[in-house]
This record gives sequence, C-alpha cells and structure tokens, in this order.
Amino acid sequence: MVYDDKQAWEDVRQHFPKMTIHYVFLLKKGPTSSPDETPEIIALQDAHIANLRRLSEMGKLVINGPLLDSFAVSGEIRGIGALKAESLAEAQELISTDPMVEAGRLIFELHAWMVDKNILP
Repeated sequence: MVYDDKQAWEDVRQHFPKMTIHYVFLLKKGPTSSPDETPEIIALQDAHIANLRRLSEMGKLVINGPLLDSFAVSGEIRGIGALKAESLAEAQELISTDPMVEAGRLIFELHAWMVDKNILP
C-alpha cells in the first residue's frame, strides 16, 4: 500500500470535518553528524534556528523542539516538530530548507498527522 496524500486530505475533509492534517517531522542524526563544536558548526546551528524562526513567522512551523533525553544519551532523534502545509510535498520542501539538513548533519522523517483543527495554530 502506498500513502496517497491527496486522498488523505479528501478523506479527512469528507469523514472528519473537525480534523485537519499537519506534517510531523523527526530530525535525526545525518551522515555528517559529529559532536564537534567548531565555529562552522556553531554558525550552522545558528542558521538552523534562524530557519525554524522563519518557518514559524510564515505560519508553517506550528511546534518544534529538541528531545532532551535523546541529547543526554546521544540518541539518533534530535528533535521533532509539526508543519502546517497544503501537502506532503510542500512539507518536504519546507523542512528541506533547514541548513543542517542541507549540510547532512541532520536528516528528517516526515509523517502526515490527523489532528483536531483547534489543537494547534
């Protein structure tokens, strides 16, 4: 079975009128991830945070943050968030703008999430 985002939107609108779809992302360690704290990595982290702020200001990023327990044990999942987008493709484009993703320090896993329309902005 293949996920059909367009069909999912139609099903939600037709059968669950009080619900909507947001896209949940998991940010995971990427192939170039390392514990180093060089000036370049610090600048990349600053750009990562600036991009998240930009997505929030656009009204696309509705919630996000790091997983503190994962950081404490150097776990694979570094953070989570949710995007408000018109499609899975748009959500993929939005999260792909993350400088940490572009640099390969992070990769993402993206999921369509049905949620009550009034629970998140």
